[in-house]
Amino acid sequence: MRLNRLATSLSLVLFAAAGVSAHDHDHGDVSHVNKGISIQAGDRAGELDTVNGSITIGDNAVIASAETVNGSIRVGEGAQAKSLETVNGSIGAGARASVSGNVETVNGAISLGEDAEVLGNAETVNGGLRLAARAHVVGQLVTHNGDITLQDNARVEGGILVKKHRTSWFSGKQRTPVITIGPGAQVDGSLVFEREVELNVHESARIGRVEGATAKRFGGAMKVEK
Repeated sequence: MRLNRLATSLSLVLFAAAGVSAHDHDHGDVSHVNKGISIQAGDRAGELDTVNGSITIGDNAVIASAETVNGSIRVGEGAQAKSLETVNGSIGAGARASVSGNVETVNGAISLGEDAEVLGNAETVNGGLRLAARAHVVGQLVTHNGDITLQDNARVEGGILVKKHRTSWFSGKQRTPVITIGPGAQVDGSLVFEREVELNVHESARIGRVEGATAKRFGGAMKVEK
């Protein structure tokens, strides 16, 4: 028994010396008000919730959800989450990241890295939507005022919806959203445009029914924005 206790004590000392504790890898639910949240690479966590702060999720980390009001959300490569939501901020998911639910923001862009996957919808009001090569959205892409870009071989199963812009007496002239469907990209559902857009579709892309716009076909390579 004494030998076992000594061995256990030695293990704890070595664990602490390495800067690791039993709580470093499973954070549970994390909630703040005026503070950001950061989950390290490979760690696990439950619901991440803050009001004024950004949320960063490291590579290959696994969380339940991330939600903030004033802040961005960054998801590392290969990380997994059930849902991502912010009001005033952008959302970016790295290569091979996976979200099993929806990705939503009001004032901010949504970008998915190469081979990233969203099983729900990706929706923003005042922001663009960008899918890198081979990114996959099972649900629908939705925006009011943003551009939408699908790079090489990206796929959207649920279609695209650009909602009618809500104008008010103080609104100025609104820019026309640009929708670009790149080489080999695929949109299985309908493309519905409730407002004027510029729709550019690569000659090798495949799309569903188009409502409210006329597609302009283009060829050649697509310029990739970094």
